[in-house]
Amino acid sequence: MTNRTMMQYFEWYLPENGLHWKRVTAQAEELKRAGINMVWLPPAYKGAAGKSSVGYDVYDMYDLGEFNQKGTIRTKYGTRDEYLEAVHVLQDQGISVLCDIVLNHRMGADETEEVMVEEELATNRNQDISGRQQICAWTKFDFPGRADKYSAFHWNASHFSGTDWDDAGKRNGIFRFDGKNWNRETDSENGNYDYLMGADLDTENPEVIKETHDWGKWYLDTVGMDGFRLDAVKHIGFDFYREWIAAMQEYGAAQGTESNLFIVGEYWAQEIWKLTHYLDVVEHRLSLFDVPLHFNFLAAATSDGNFDMSRLFEGTLLAADPEHAVTFVDNHDTQPEQALYSFIPEWFKPIAYAIILLRAVGTPCVFYGDYYGIPHDNIKPAQGLTKLVKIRERYAYGIEHIFFDDISIVGFTREGDIEHSNSGVAVLCTDSVQGRKRMYMGEAFAGKCMVDAMGGICEKVTIGADGWGEFAVNGGSVSVWVTEDAWEYLYTHL
Repeated sequence: MTNRTMMQYFEWYLPENGLHWKRVTAQAEELKRAGINMVWLPPAYKGAAGKSSVGYDVYDMYDLGEFNQKGTIRTKYGTRDEYLEAVHVLQDQGISVLCDIVLNHRMGADETEEVMVEEELATNRNQDISGRQQICAWTKFDFPGRADKYSAFHWNASHFSGTDWDDAGKRNGIFRFDGKNWNRETDSENGNYDYLMGADLDTENPEVIKETHDWGKWYLDTVGMDGFRLDAVKHIGFDFYREWIAAMQEYGAAQGTESNLFIVGEYWAQEIWKLTHYLDVVEHRLSLFDVPLHFNFLAAATSDGNFDMSRLFEGTLLAADPEHAVTFVDNHDTQPEQALYSFIPEWFKPIAYAIILLRAVGTPCVFYGDYYGIPHDNIKPAQGLTKLVKIRERYAYGIEHIFFDDISIVGFTREGDIEHSNSGVAVLCTDSVQGRKRMYMGEAFAGKCMVDAMGGICEKVTIGADGWGEFAVNGGSVSVWVTEDAWEYLYTHL
């Protein structure tokens, strides 16, 4: 079975020229050759910022670049037809497509309404700091440019539980609508982190539940994607998503397609118990990004060689529930100048990617900005990343042996399997000093020579009759050892 390798196919600062869907279409075949077999595309619907919208300021989820709304027909990424073509071309290449969706909030309303509210303390949304008061809220979404095509549903204040702007007083705040409560089970940060931004959906409202289910089914029918990336799941009722996901899975199965939707949620928390609790509540119907592992990478990369590498997987989803862990190094939120900025330093990227791509557990996600670079910030592609993706596709198979037994120099091996010619790898990395480590490759490798595909170590390693070999790594780097035949393929094809 081929390894699943995902790519997040966008970064925050893509040009606003409407060419991204065409770019996807043009590069689909190249992505397949590179070893990518799953692509996560950015939100495709019209945002409040029109053609400048990255997609998280949701205005009209039925407008995929078809209607003249927010000053544009196309989105930042292109038109509806170009989007649908990109999805289908990817799938024709055997690449699964995940569509990014945002159900938490709405922005860019068409009209305001007078709403009675109570203002909440920003750092503790369970604490009122005012009595009942009236504000002018942007909560009416009539979508005049779409004229009820695809859906006649219009949003109003009754469908939301709060907002952060009083247009009459021209002031910010956390305003909970009178008679509404925040969802009972969301993240506990700030007391209750139901409210994030914009007009916050009341996901206990029956009309909201029906509309979000209707839209999800329409989206599946229209786009025919293979799964979803769910934005900011910690800010929406856990029970809501359990039922929504179940409805999408059941609908797909009833249609004879999409019965195996791959779904990954973004729950931005470093505490592993929060992630495992969420998975329990949603009955493990989705995977989650391994945020704790990202922060362990960051700690290792910024500790001047004083991080204990033997504890790299401690407190991670990869360790607690690898079947539901989507591992990543960086994303559009962690890149420079973004809300969750925590960008992994350049020198550590090859180490981090070797770990998530070549281990036997987890589903790795490659960031577009690491693969192609980020011109906005003069950031170059991560060194060796294309090679690591190809090594994963061809050689990272078989039984895994872990050697995370040193504070600096750690590694793992894969024995390979009979289905993949020349498969089997050894990975050795360090956050500080150079060194060596004996690691077990398996007796099938006895007498074979292995070469560092990353090019840092010139000497070859011959595996002993007992299946063990002594591997080397330079300081602050990673070495990835493959058979001579595998190295010859990589040398001539990359």
